[in-house]
Amino acid sequence: MNNNIRNIIILLIIGLFISQTGFSQSKKTLERKRRKTQKEIAYTNKLLKETKKSQKNSYNQLVILNNKINKRKELISTIKSEIELLTQRINENEEVVKSLQNDINDLKKEYAKMIYYAYKMRNNYDKLIFILASRDINQAYKRFIYLQEYTEYRKKQVKAIIETQKILESKILELKKSKEQKTELIKAQQTETVSLTIEKSEQNKVLESLKQKERTLLKKLQKKEREAAKLKAQIQKIIAEEARKARANKKATKKSKKGYSLTPEEKIISDNFGANKGRLPWPVKRGIITGKYGKHEHPVLKGIMVMNNGVNISTTQNSVARAVFKGKVTSIINLSATNKAVMIRHGNYFTVYTNLKSVYVAVGDNVKAKQDIGLIYTDKDDGNKTVVQFQIWKGGVKLNPELWLAKHH
Repeated sequence: MNNNIRNIIILLIIGLFISQTGFSQSKKTLERKRRKTQKEIAYTNKLLKETKKSQKNSYNQLVILNNKINKRKELISTIKSEIELLTQRINENEEVVKSLQNDINDLKKEYAKMIYYAYKMRNNYDKLIFILASRDINQAYKRFIYLQEYTEYRKKQVKAIIETQKILESKILELKKSKEQKTELIKAQQTETVSLTIEKSEQNKVLESLKQKERTLLKKLQKKEREAAKLKAQIQKIIAEEARKARANKKATKKSKKGYSLTPEEKIISDNFGANKGRLPWPVKRGIITGKYGKHEHPVLKGIMVMNNGVNISTTQNSVARAVFKGKVTSIINLSATNKAVMIRHGNYFTVYTNLKSVYVAVGDNVKAKQDIGLIYTDKDDGNKTVVQFQIWKGGVKLNPELWLAKHH
């Protein structure tokens, strides 16, 4: 029976430790996600503040507001997951507390019986009589051993009660903290829900205001599409020319009639670039993606699809674009007086940075990762929009930059 009690306590402690470890890891993951989203919302508020300086609703304001609403929904979902996790933990702890209380009651009842028995055998004379009353020497020896084991068992029983009581007190304290945290999270969820309602109302107002300017928006969109088509054609032409030069390079280790022939150094850069998918630094120190890669429906012009060959990253005024990896500047493209693009080669990969007001590098320059390459243009007529359009190509194939950039920056 001694071993059973000890084993039960050991198993209980191990079980609680494993459960606590899993819970703590899940809780920390959700807390990190909540803090990250809160920081993103705070940064989005900073961008929105800049858009409102123009004193008029803008397409850029709507785009950033849409991003903020999506982040707010994500935050509410994360808080909801935290509440569900805590609720599950509270229920588990309530069951553990109930079980521990039952265990302590059983241990105390059993101990009370032992105290009663010990009372009857309260002095050494009674114990001696108990041994001397044996039928033979074997029974006397067994009774002597029994009394020793019984005394030791009483000590272990007391220890078991104390240890179980400590675990119970610990779980009650944890239960109290969990309930307090749950109350705080419910309040936070309610606050975020109110904020979401306000933001959706603001979104509707901006949207209705912009719908009255559909003709102007359509003209701007058509201009952007022409610039995008021009840029794409120039990128493809530059990539084809770079491929031709690479094939003609006598230092190339691999000759090819099509595609690229890379020098040993270029191959190392290309392989390293490819190995860093999902870990590349962002082309700005701080920003949010407000234009996804690929084809999407225009948020204002119903039935109009827009194509993005990269991602649009919104940032603050006077921000600079920076190289995401070491490479060589292959071209600087002038799309307009305020829209320049820098193209950098990384082996058989290319990165493109568009919407630069001024450029800090020249064709042929070797650049390092995170090196500043140009000042991003701020459009005063579109809610002080400061956006860099970022593209990644592998040979003549477009890639989704969002899959290549690090999750945190």
